Amino acid sequence: MIAQTPEPPYYAVIFTSIRTDGDNGYSEMSDLMVDLAKQQDGFLGVESARNGLGITVSYWRDLNAIKKWKDNAKHSIAREKGRNTWYKSFKTRIAKVERDYDFEKE
Repeated sequence: MIAQTPEPPYYAVIFTSIRTDGDNGYSEMSDLMVDLAKQQDGFLGVESARNGLGITVSYWRDLNAIKKWKDNAKHSIAREKGRNTWYKSFKTRIAKVERDYDFEKE
């Protein structure tokens, strides 16, 4: 599903990853993290896709909201488990969205 974001500017956290073999509790934790992120002040939406390479983009009101999410204790535990168990590699990028536009076929 495409996230419905407000008028820019806002921020995007782009998390790109390559997983290790096996689930090892990843799916459950992923769902928990999305639910937890939705409860955070400043969270605007999330989009995710995986086909070998995984890309998750979360949208945030401002840099302070992103920092608070990064500092969240449960999120920190999940990040550590990711480094130790779930990911072969990953990269996180933070970008300011200056403009967006959309299209929807009726």
